Amino acid sequence: MAEYRIIDADGHVMELDSELSEHIGPPYKDLEWHRSYSFWPGLTMDGFLRALRNPGGWAGGGSGPHAQDWVDFLDKNGIEISVLYPTQGLTHAAIRDRDWAVALARAYNDWIHHRFMGASPRLVGVALLPVQDINEAVKELRRCVTELGMVGAVLPAVAVGGKVYSGPEFYPLWEEAQRLDVPVSTHGGLSFPDLGLDLLNNFTVGHCLEHPFAQMRQLVSMIFEGVFELFPKLRYGCLECGVGWVPYMMDRMDEEQERKGQYSPRCKLKPSEYLRRGNIFFAAEVGESALPLAAEVLGSDALIWASDYPHERDQRDFSEDIPTLIRRSDISDGLKRKIFFDNTLRFYPRLRERLQKGEPVFRSAAV
Repeated sequence: MAEYRIIDADGHVMELDSELSEHIGPPYKDLEWHRSYSFWPGLTMDGFLRALRNPGGWAGGGSGPHAQDWVDFLDKNGIEISVLYPTQGLTHAAIRDRDWAVALARAYNDWIHHRFMGASPRLVGVALLPVQDINEAVKELRRCVTELGMVGAVLPAVAVGGKVYSGPEFYPLWEEAQRLDVPVSTHGGLSFPDLGLDLLNNFTVGHCLEHPFAQMRQLVSMIFEGVFELFPKLRYGCLECGVGWVPYMMDRMDEEQERKGQYSPRCKLKPSEYLRRGNIFFAAEVGESALPLAAEVLGSDALIWASDYPHERDQRDFSEDIPTLIRRSDISDGLKRKIFFDNTLRFYPRLRERLQKGEPVFRSAAV
């Protein structure tokens, strides 16, 4: 019976304003807060209801999952460690107030460090960065990595005004991430604003399209605008939108470069060559039929696995996810091991440092 070491590359906390308020700094900390107003723009700003599910579906009830809920989830599923991303924080790039965006990102990072990383070495956070002020984002990335022990950073894939992260103003952030040797991921969450999905009134349609649309915009713009040419050691992640679209997009971008490359002079190679370098990573879904093709065309070293817990399914539904990938006969055992463990360590090299220090309690999963 095969055994697999498993790292979750993308799980989620579900932050509460009442807990974050303990970490809000000046000049906001001494102000009176009316709880009718949230700190965040909110995942409901696109008009879709995300808060309700069948009874017993939310880990920790309506206020979790807390650290122990997460550790229980890891134990039940044979997962050694999870890298934790935000929930409401995925709307952070929609904040218009620069000073508040900086203060709230800092408060979130202090909160996840205190509530989760401080509770278990098996729970590790990534830094939420304020794209409203790149100088502050660079400072916060440095603080979170060097002082708080975080292993990467996240930028919400949907920002005010349809902002993409390929422009020169973001170069200092890519340079610092490259210097610190930590990845930066984009992560979807909203179907509004500025994705062209604002006229939809069906959540299934909106949710189906929001993640891939948002990620494609960011990745394609970064490739053609030369980000990966200028910062060849930058680790970048596209999370929670699968990998089946990547072979198509590689062909599409190569064709565009051949026909209209004069408009993208900073893109020196074929776009597919940047993707095959192995430092742009994609979280694969366990049931994707195109997974073997993606591994062949993109390469086997760029695929990672993520639980997305507790967003899409509770434990009752999730319990078959890992066994589904393990039982697949159309991909090799070696690829499964890369997806579950080896590639994740390449993506988050500072996790390897934690392994070498022997901090977490590691386990194996068998099916």
